[in-house]
Amino acid sequence: MMSKPLIFIFRLSVFTIIAIAVTACGSFAGLGTGLTGSAGDGTLDPPPATAKPVAPATPEPEASATPVSSPTPLPPVTGRIAFVSNRDGNDEIYVMNADGSGQTRLTTDPSEDNSPVWSPDGARLVFVSNRDGNDEIYVMNTDGSVQTRLTNASSKDTSPSWSPDGGRIVFESFRDDNWEIYLMNADGSDQTRLTYDPGGDSQPSWSPDGKHIVFATNRDGNSSVYVMNADGSGQTRLTYSSAPNGNPAWSPDGGHIAFTSWRDGNAELYMMNPDGSSLVRLTDNPTEDAWLAWSLDGQQIAFRSDRDGNQEIYAIQLGGSRLSRLTDNPATDGDPRWSPDGWHIAFPSDRDGNVEIYLVNFDGSGLLRLTNSSAFDSNPAWSRQ
Repeated sequence: MMSKPLIFIFRLSVFTIIAIAVTACGSFAGLGTGLTGSAGDGTLDPPPATAKPVAPATPEPEASATPVSSPTPLPPVTGRIAFVSNRDGNDEIYVMNADGSGQTRLTTDPSEDNSPVWSPDGARLVFVSNRDGNDEIYVMNTDGSVQTRLTNASSKDTSPSWSPDGGRIVFESFRDDNWEIYLMNADGSDQTRLTYDPGGDSQPSWSPDGKHIVFATNRDGNSSVYVMNADGSGQTRLTYSSAPNGNPAWSPDGGHIAFTSWRDGNAELYMMNPDGSSLVRLTDNPTEDAWLAWSLDGQQIAFRSDRDGNQEIYAIQLGGSRLSRLTDNPATDGDPRWSPDGWHIAFPSDRDGNVEIYLVNFDGSGLLRLTNSSAFDSNPAWSRQ
């Protein structure tokens, strides 16, 4: 009897990465301070003849333990950050100024509200809530008013992501008994299924021009990266590896896709063109490098690594010319998020005994604690306005 393919979910918790075997209908969507991925043990078809080998990795530079000097005086921290906190007994969504002031609770429901994402114009927040019995997608104004349910299915709808023009939202749904990718208008109308495959499809990410969506899928027996048109047509496989590949993210200029791969025996960062060509390995370390985030100018990638014995935040310039260690603490630092101006990075850390949100300058200087509660504060999300 043919055995069912397995997916291994790699979830970065506050303290460690654990591997969980689940059935092929599982999702590997990311959580607040973590990373997930999937793997399979099936044999893959060989890549087409046109597939190109991975470019040799430039020897990774030694990480700078001392922050480099800022090229110019840093501007003041501005903008707003949405985050998730259970300081009131359950997960709720809060917003604060980027310097930590003005912390305001936006949701007040006895169930769980999480995964806030700002609309491109900064006027609304889309989020996930199980207040109606299962995970559904909601939207609200940034002052917490007009909370509106957008999806209404008997199973989970998660991982919403705004289109660059703010007119549409792509998301994951289990309404068809496996994870598929759906698209809807920003008001919840015209919900359309984009993927049709018995394998799990998840982690959708928009191209900056809104014409394409990159995603991860296990339809080929293990987690691979695919791209499709925004209407679901033209689904094309980009990665060919017997190990898992996932967490794809477009560069801000749309010229590259960065992702995490276990093809070398551990999690490393890779980059490729949007058609899958010119594959380049960005990090080369025997430990885990993952949970990447592009700077808004597309010149750096921040990521989480445990290369120094615990999870810290690093940044690498494209081309590997400089690798900088941005945090240095025996606790866990993870899930970096760049400010819109590229000068600062917000991240969660448990360095003070529980998970709080911190801010650090792009060069590792100016560490600032933004939240101070006895509970769990995580999932920082910057407004781009």
